[in-house]
Amino acid sequence: MLKPSPGVVRHVALLRGINVGGKNLLPMKELVALCEEAGAAEVSTYIQSGNVVFTASKDVAARLPATLAAAIARTRGLAVPVVVREGSELARVVASNPFAGDGNEDAWHVMFLADAPAADRVAALDPARSPTDRFAVVGSEVFLHCPEGLARTKLTNAWFDARLGTTSTCRNWRTVLTLVAMTQR
Repeated sequence: MLKPSPGVVRHVALLRGINVGGKNLLPMKELVALCEEAGAAEVSTYIQSGNVVFTASKDVAARLPATLAAAIARTRGLAVPVVVREGSELARVVASNPFAGDGNEDAWHVMFLADAPAADRVAALDPARSPTDRFAVVGSEVFLHCPEGLARTKLTNAWFDARLGTTSTCRNWRTVLTLVAMTQR
């Protein structure tokens, strides 16, 4: 990778709900092309579930969620939420995992929120909603500890979205670590 121009850094776009269970199909080659049309450069994807690493200015990255979502709606007829994080923000997410001390990485997930939630909404969340699971809202992320897996938890995107008044997309810990490494290349 060439050294980017000043003000141009690596970012990650996280798309929610594509290529999951045979629904909302979006080929990665098409996704890369749509990102490039939106102004992103050095675009690459990780696995088929909507993880895009790219280089862009802060302005392009700020516009990308709406621009990319609109392009996907236009070309595929899909309503796909898109959340973007700068590579350094993703690295801070890894460093701030409140569950890091328990050593059970397979139980860790992160929900990336489109917007930071209001403090009163966070305070109103029910910590006992899913008895075997734990969560912590830190800035614009929700850290999940789900020892029985995401399929069994009641801590869903829909529940957090409704209560926090934003949109979320979730990634397992291994994916988060891979995306951080990809932003540092």
